[in-house]
Amino acid sequence: MTAVGPDAPTPASDVPHSPIAFRHKNYALFWFARLTATFAVQIISVSVGWQVYDITRDPLDLGLVGLVQFVPAIALVLVTGPTSDRFPRRVIMAVCVALEAVGAIALVAISLTPAPSVALIFAALFVLGVARAFYAPASWSIVPGLVPPVALSNAISWGASSWQFASIVGPVAGGLLYGLGAPVAYGTAVAMLVLSCVLTVMIRSSQVARRLDATWETVVAGFRYVFSEKVVLGAISLDLFAVLLGGAVALMPAVARDILDVGPWGLGLLRAAPGVGAIAVAVYLSVRPIRDRAGHVMFACVGLFGLATAVFGLSTHVGLSIAALLVLGGADMVSVTIRETLLQLWTPDEVRGRVNAVNMMFIGASNELGEFRAGGMAALIGVGPAIVFGGVGAMAVAGLWAWAFPQLRSARSLDRREG
Repeated sequence: MTAVGPDAPTPASDVPHSPIAFRHKNYALFWFARLTATFAVQIISVSVGWQVYDITRDPLDLGLVGLVQFVPAIALVLVTGPTSDRFPRRVIMAVCVALEAVGAIALVAISLTPAPSVALIFAALFVLGVARAFYAPASWSIVPGLVPPVALSNAISWGASSWQFASIVGPVAGGLLYGLGAPVAYGTAVAMLVLSCVLTVMIRSSQVARRLDATWETVVAGFRYVFSEKVVLGAISLDLFAVLLGGAVALMPAVARDILDVGPWGLGLLRAAPGVGAIAVAVYLSVRPIRDRAGHVMFACVGLFGLATAVFGLSTHVGLSIAALLVLGGADMVSVTIRETLLQLWTPDEVRGRVNAVNMMFIGASNELGEFRAGGMAALIGVGPAIVFGGVGAMAVAGLWAWAFPQLRSARSLDRREG
């Protein structure tokens, strides 16, 4: 079994023991590569939404935009993980980003036609979804091979913040670029994906590619490991159920229009607030990382996430709502950093890709099903009560999981594997 924790191999570095992730060149390359790729995906996402709705005026098609890109992650989960464990992860990432660039080029070509075809747009999005399905487990699994264990929590925190930054700025940039024309928006995404591909090729990782037998045992090893290792199972399932119950993003347009009466500008503030809170906390964690009682801190922050969600559901004042969302985003950033760090430290490198494929599938499922849960419950009992119910449910999950997974609760350091 490959060593984990402080004995895991790390690439050569001038500062091999530095806890600051960006002092390791390969991580810096990786971070900027993933940031530019994620930024490009956000530009494509908002541009496609505008374009498809301009063509069809059918809200159902907006739902299909996300579904078409999410389906490959579920359909290919038994393939993406083994691929990440068998082949060099930076190569997988580079190929996936190149495939995304091809999909974006196809969107440029479709947009230049006199009557853009929605069916062809969905086909291009499916290609992007396939690329993201392989990219996600490889990109998460490569991180422990880029930094020493002492810098892993810092690396994961900054990795999560890059997604938050792209999710805040990317849609704004996409909207502005789409105003200049769909080909301009998609063309910008192509350029960013090409840059990401170049940066990815420059990465050097300590991962050792392995020969994996094409057996059913190999394919399902990720699932077997998740369900046999209580810390990993607890971390993944905690995120699944907390987000499934606590997710309120899908209901923000209804909150902005019907409860706060703030219009589109207010919706923009609401959507940005969790990301702003998350980035602020990520910066804080980069200076003051969690040194002890990580399990307790994680469960407390999941509970705080649920409480902030409930306050958001009860609020009728825009200032209080934004404050609640800032706290929600910050608490989520702490819990994500701890969960993902523990997940990486407790997972041997030979199955890390398969475990991360399972993790990414659960995260995607919790987001999609969470939005469905919120929307369906809001139709039955109202928007505010549905959000409050989800927040209370997330707090209950934190308490129940803290009781059911004592090893996860008692986890202390994020620098090494210990109970």
